[in-house]
Amino acid sequence: MTGRVWSTLAWCRSDGTRIAGNASPEVNYGFEQIAREIVEETRATDEAEDEAFGQERGDELPEPLRTPQGRRAFFRQAKQEREREDEDSGAAEPEPEVSLELDANSIVGRGRGGRGAWLREGKRQLEQHRWERPDAIGRGRSGRLLLAAERLQADHDVECRSNAAYEHYRATARDRLGRHLSRPPNPYEPPELPVGKVNTTDPDSRPIPIGFGFVQGYNAQAAVNEDQIVLAAEITNTSTDFSQLGPMVTATLGELGRGGIDQRPEAVAADAGYWNEQHMDEVVANQHIPVLVAPDKGTRATPKRWLSSARAAWMRSVLGSDHGHQRYRKRKQTVEPLFGNTKHNSGVSRFHRRGRTKVRLEWRLLMMTHNLTKIHRHQLAAMAA
Repeated sequence: MTGRVWSTLAWCRSDGTRIAGNASPEVNYGFEQIAREIVEETRATDEAEDEAFGQERGDELPEPLRTPQGRRAFFRQAKQEREREDEDSGAAEPEPEVSLELDANSIVGRGRGGRGAWLREGKRQLEQHRWERPDAIGRGRSGRLLLAAERLQADHDVECRSNAAYEHYRATARDRLGRHLSRPPNPYEPPELPVGKVNTTDPDSRPIPIGFGFVQGYNAQAAVNEDQIVLAAEITNTSTDFSQLGPMVTATLGELGRGGIDQRPEAVAADAGYWNEQHMDEVVANQHIPVLVAPDKGTRATPKRWLSSARAAWMRSVLGSDHGHQRYRKRKQTVEPLFGNTKHNSGVSRFHRRGRTKVRLEWRLLMMTHNLTKIHRHQLAAMAA
């Protein structure tokens, strides 16, 4: 079965599904609400210490630490407890400040420009930094509150730095004739306090839109071959699939390489949510794999007005042909049943772990179980025959 499955790599199909996380949307708090709860918790601790110690300072050594023997026993026990906590939570090193690389050559002229492009690029680099250096989600609420407050503060800092970089660019940039740019940009000052909200149970989760509302969770990605074997499984906390085509193709090739599979997919098919011309160019140019992505959803009667490029027109003509339509429609027969089987047959309606690292591990474990189940059933059918 394994050899036959890996040999059918003519087409690779990628898609995503929204799965709730181990968090409630009712605890998405803003910075002021989080700060207020931290202050109240600190004040309650101070009052409890005042009541317990009375006129004493409160920083006197406890009785076990007043002798060398007691200190050795105390530190030995504390070290053992800390090691157990680190193993359970997967604690990582403290997150350093994000190093932003805001280059005008890579920002100006790509889609919508202006200040918003610089702010979006700074936010993108911040999220990339968080995926590369994930934070451990603590079990205690006090630790999660501090992490949530740090997240909002980091978002605010990156916004301020990105805005300052844009102001510097507008003040120093020149056009092709060496002249200053047109009128100065509209004045903008980032808010004094961080804005937005973050979940205090799982700060990595986000409100993800689904057909009938929102779920507090993740966007689970999967790439399968024509035999519904999962080739790559990743997660993201962005609500759309717009920026996932390139990462999923890279993840698929990486998994094939680690599995010792030399054969590469001959083509990649994805739905309209993956339409990203920059990613499509990179996959074709760098990976040498043709890409078939619908520019419009099948429910639309007319094409999107803003998708009037020659590429979009060519893709519509390809999908309108008999061969293109026949090949592309198989996407619903391969990747969509995977999500239906996972959610409805296996009963996976939400993740049980918290944090990017653990949720990704849980999703990949589910997809590995799917592959092993298909191989096992194929072997049973072959034996019966």
